[in-house]
Amino acid sequence: MPSDRPRPPSVERLLAAVRARYGTDEREPAALAPAALAEAAREVVDLERASIRAGEAATALPDLATRVEKRLGNWIDPDAGLVPVINATGVILHTNLGRAPWPSAAIEAARRAAASYSLLEFDRAAGRRGPRFRVAEEHLIALTGAEDAIVTVNNAAALLLAVGLAGRHGVAVSRGELVEIGGGVRIPEMIRRAGARLVEVGTTNRTRASDFEAPLADGRATAVLRVHPSNFTQAGFVEAPDAVALAELAHRHGAIVIDDLGSGALLDTAAFGLAHEPTPRERLEAGADVVTFSGDKLVGGPQAGLIVGRADLVARIRRDPLARAVRPEKVTLAALATTLGLYRAGRALTDIPVWRMIAARPDELRRRGEAVVAALDARLRARVGVEAMISAVGGGSLPGETLESVGLVVRGQGAAALAGRLRAGEPAVVGRVEGGAVHLDLRTVDPADDAALSTALERVVR
Repeated sequence: MPSDRPRPPSVERLLAAVRARYGTDEREPAALAPAALAEAAREVVDLERASIRAGEAATALPDLATRVEKRLGNWIDPDAGLVPVINATGVILHTNLGRAPWPSAAIEAARRAAASYSLLEFDRAAGRRGPRFRVAEEHLIALTGAEDAIVTVNNAAALLLAVGLAGRHGVAVSRGELVEIGGGVRIPEMIRRAGARLVEVGTTNRTRASDFEAPLADGRATAVLRVHPSNFTQAGFVEAPDAVALAELAHRHGAIVIDDLGSGALLDTAAFGLAHEPTPRERLEAGADVVTFSGDKLVGGPQAGLIVGRADLVARIRRDPLARAVRPEKVTLAALATTLGLYRAGRALTDIPVWRMIAARPDELRRRGEAVVAALDARLRARVGVEAMISAVGGGSLPGETLESVGLVVRGQGAAALAGRLRAGEPAVVGRVEGGAVHLDLRTVDPADDAALSTALERVVR
């Protein structure tokens, strides 16, 4: 018995309807890419079939043809990719929101690198292949005092290459530093994947330099790995080995010291009321042979792994076949070089967003908040207040450290629903819900977005 349920058109019929709009005009994308057009039509028919099964009315053929055209356009529409948001959470390095934005100069450098050919590995004078672009590495050498440097795709790759210096020998690590660095990746597993052997020393809460003596003396370990607790804290009855004493001990036995800083910082975080984050220069001066850290956290640039240290060890890393597998491409190198150049030019606090946010003063944030509220419709001002808040650095950096901040608090019924409407709006605004109200921390909102934030509130607050 035939079913009375409507059916979607066949793919062939839908394709005919789309082609009829173009005729013989070969300039139209659909005429130039028949395979892409067919794929889009199949997807539209599949969606229409599912909609009919769910009880929805059938869509007219011309409307389905329009959907095919839109689907083709969406595949290349920048707005159909990652959705930009206004981060009002107060977490500066928000991993789920892509961490901090890049400096505008780095964005322009990346755009130029992506838009054209470049002298990435070409000697202009000789007219043949030359050394790979080294500007980022030269900046790292100047900023850290290292003998040499190399850049990888992320700090996990940097650490893997550094641990590879031990070959199949042992790597001594304090039990208190056998941590998970994120994404389920753990230090013991990374050491094994590098082909080395893990040698555990000390205890979870207390490890001294003397604990490394035995494995270094009897040759069980030829490298020492220090892992800075950049994403966790230990308190109470704890002790960590002195960096200088440990380096002296390792070098006395012919071993090398690898220092993984995780986030890494090129400015003194203590100057902004935060705990002091060790810098790569400090760790090298304390005797580390190789230091690894990230380019996209406290450095504030694109995702990258940065390795600095002794020239002979960096040269060995550069010759490692794995180094080629994890080397960054031209866009990352261009953006990173510009970001590091801002440090050398003394413009980090004004031009690098992560440091601009860290350095923002509460009184400045309060003035901005009052201006946003003043721009609201009179009916909304009673619901929106300017109040003190607490921000965090986030992104696996400076755990437990906070900054005094100021933001907007939207009170009234339905805080969770209001937060949802803000996330779904244009632009999307991500805040946090606390105490039955929506909190929008201005420390992580770019001042250029204050007007857009005001507009978003006007649109969704009821």
